[in-house]
This record gives sequence, C-alpha cells and structure tokens, in this order.
Amino acid sequence: MDETIVVVGGALLSDGRLLAARRSAPPELAGRWELPGGKVEAGEAPEAALVRELREELGVVTEAVERVPGEWPLRAPYVLRVWTARLLPGSDDPEPLEDHDELRWLTPDEIWDVDWLDQDVPAVRATLPHWATGTGTGTEAETGTGTATEAETASASADGHRGERRP
Repeated sequence: MDETIVVVGGALLSDGRLLAARRSAPPELAGRWELPGGKVEAGEAPEAALVRELREELGVVTEAVERVPGEWPLRAPYVLRVWTARLLPGSDDPEPLEDHDELRWLTPDEIWDVDWLDQDVPAVRATLPHWATGTGTGTEAETGTGTATEAETASASADGHRGERRP
C-alpha cells in the first residue's frame, strides 16, 4: 500500500493580502499560479516543512499559524495540505528564488485575477474564511470576501501536477 506524501502550501497573509507565486517550471505548469510550498521530508513536521519551503522558495522568515481544514489530492500518493502563515518581524520581502518567476500580493477583490493551478483553486477557496476574518495571521487583516464562480468551481479538478518540488 502506498503511503500518503504530504505537500504543504502556504497561505501567506500580510496586510489583508494573500501571496500568489507564478510557476516557472516545469513547462506544463509555467505561467500558472499557486500557493508556495513543497514536500514534507521524512521525519519533518508539516509546519517546519512549510517554514523551510517558504525560506527556500521566497527567502522569507515565516511561521505557520493555522491549518486550513481540508486535504486536496494531487497525483498519487501526494496530497496538498495548507496552513496560513505570516512573515516574522525583520523578514525580507518575498522574492521568487526557486521554481517561480513572479509573485503577487492579492487583495480579496483580486483573488481570482490570476490563473491558479487547478488543484490550488479549492485550497485557495478554503483559505478565504481565514483571510476574511483575519484568523490565522496573527494580525488584524482587512475584511473581504471571495466567492468562486461556477466556472471556477468546475475547473478545480485535481489534475495531480505540481512540478518537481510540488508534485
């Protein structure tokens, strides 16, 4: 029996905005957007993996704040789990260091302006209640709402492609 491998995604929230990262590789994912993160290594706690992955991919010092309820299938045996996260005081601004070529801080009104990877759509949708209420960030966040359209809901299939670091 295959053991599930967890891929952590970071809903990095700051000043009422969510960070989205545009993939630069592999070619079939390039140009699409995701919540940054990556695979949990053997013996590593998911929260520690998230902090490590955000440091490697974005050059930031963060802390995992709260697990977003849910689990989203990627290609077997991988599953995506998401945590809200926040930048720690003194952290540098995020930069696309690894696997990404652009970052965008999205307000609630802009959340669906980017072309999210299909498997990230339901995960992003699940972060909205945390974002809108300011929970999970450790700071007061701006209030906002995000409602997916039926087309977005229909496109949220778990196609299982996450690239080298995010299977």
